[in-house]
Amino acid sequence: MPLSIPGPTSHSYFSQRLRLHYVDWGNEEAPPLLLIHGGRDHCRNWDWVAEELRAEYHVIAPDLRGHGDSQWMIGGTYSQAEFTYDIAQLIHQMDLAPLTIIGHSMGSGIGLRFTGLYPDKVKKIVGIEGLGGAPQRARERAEKNTHERFAEWIDDMRALAARVPHRYATFDEALDRMQDTNKHLNPDQARHLTMHGINQNEDGTYSWKFDNYVRAFTPFGIDEAETKSLWERITCPALLIRGGDSWAKDPYSLGIPDHFKNAQFVTIEGAGHWVHHDKLDEFLKLVRDFL
Repeated sequence: MPLSIPGPTSHSYFSQRLRLHYVDWGNEEAPPLLLIHGGRDHCRNWDWVAEELRAEYHVIAPDLRGHGDSQWMIGGTYSQAEFTYDIAQLIHQMDLAPLTIIGHSMGSGIGLRFTGLYPDKVKKIVGIEGLGGAPQRARERAEKNTHERFAEWIDDMRALAARVPHRYATFDEALDRMQDTNKHLNPDQARHLTMHGINQNEDGTYSWKFDNYVRAFTPFGIDEAETKSLWERITCPALLIRGGDSWAKDPYSLGIPDHFKNAQFVTIEGAGHWVHHDKLDEFLKLVRDFL
C-alpha cells in the first residue's frame, strides 16, 4: 500500500542538547495530533495513519532519541523519564497543547505518562499495546532487589559496549529481517518500514538506525504502582487497543481498567503487536469514531 500523496517535511528540535528529528504533515491550522512510535522503530512507521488523518489534523511524528534520524544519547541512558521529557519539550516548543496523542507500544506508555503528568494538555489519547511489558518479565524484575537490578544493568551495559550494529549485505537481507519480525506485514509495508529504518554504511552494507543501547533497561525508574498513579490522573477520554494475536494480556485480567477514569479497551482480532499495520482499516475506523 504505497502512499498516494506527498510525504511530510523533516525538522529538528533540541532536548537535553540532543538534536531530535520529527516529521510534519502540514495543515497547521488544524488541531494538533502527535504520533509516538515504539522501541526500535521510527516516525515513518505512522505514514499510513498520518496520510489518512492529515486532512483533519496537524500531524506531527517524532523520532525518539536514539531512534530513526534523531541523535543517539552519549554518556547516559534511555529511560521512560528522558523519553517523556523529550515529548514534553516538543509539545512545549511547538506550542501544541492541548493536543491529541496516538502512541504505539513504548510510545503509548510515554504518551500515557505525559497525559498523567499534564492532564489539562491532552484532549484525547489512543494507546496501542502500551500498558506495560510482558507480565512475566515485569514480575521477575519486581522480585529482584536493588543490588541485583543495578548489577544486572551494569552487565547489560558492558555487553552492549561490545556489541556492534548488525550489518546486512544487501537491502533485501534487511527487508527479510523486517518481514520475519512481523508476519502480518504485506510486502509494501515491509519495504517502506525497512527503507526508512536503515542507513547504508560506508562499505555498502546496511544497518538499522536505532542505537543498540535502547535495549538496556535502567535499574531505577517509575514502578508499576507509580505508573498506575499517573494513569489515575488522566481525565481525558482514552482508547486503549491491543492485538488479539499479541503477547499483551487482556487488560481486564490485570485489573488495569480500574485505574482509568474514562477509557475504552478494545481488542482487534487477527492483529499482533503492530495493530495499526496489521489491521489498518479496522484501526482507523476505531480511531475516527473515537476522535
